[in-house]
Amino acid sequence: MSTYKKKHLIFADYVKNNQNNFYRLAYSYVKNREAALDIVQESLCRAFDSLDSLKDMSSIKTWIYRIIVNCSLGYIRKNKRIILTESINEEIQSDSLNIDESIDLFNAINSLDDDQKTLITLRYFEDMKFDEISKIVSSNINTVKSRTYSAISRLKNILEGEL
Repeated sequence: MSTYKKKHLIFADYVKNNQNNFYRLAYSYVKNREAALDIVQESLCRAFDSLDSLKDMSSIKTWIYRIIVNCSLGYIRKNKRIILTESINEEIQSDSLNIDESIDLFNAINSLDDDQKTLITLRYFEDMKFDEISKIVSSNINTVKSRTYSAISRLKNILEGEL
């Protein structure tokens, strides 16, 4: 089997197995079902079109996530309007928190700037390691760690009503 065909099979398999994660990531930015689906579609088309540029297929996860994050941020910049929550129930997934705490956390995360929101989303909702996140955001791992801890501190202050 050719390298070209192997790459495309790996890509198709990865997309099939992770489409819900892609949607959840895009939705965490735009809070709109249709927009998130459009972002995922655009991201996957971009990824497919430039699949030949991906040299190491073991980095497909971080590569696709970076494309989705960039497309999501581009959508937000292009639409420069308030992105309203379509359905807060889609965003709240933890059974351990009561609904009021979940809404507070949801609102606090939304009040973060885009960079902080990206770090929190990738680390705690997509369960990524710092080295994966550093590749996605094209930043040093120590910078990612310190910015993540800073974002956590900001979230804590927001939730405690200090900001």
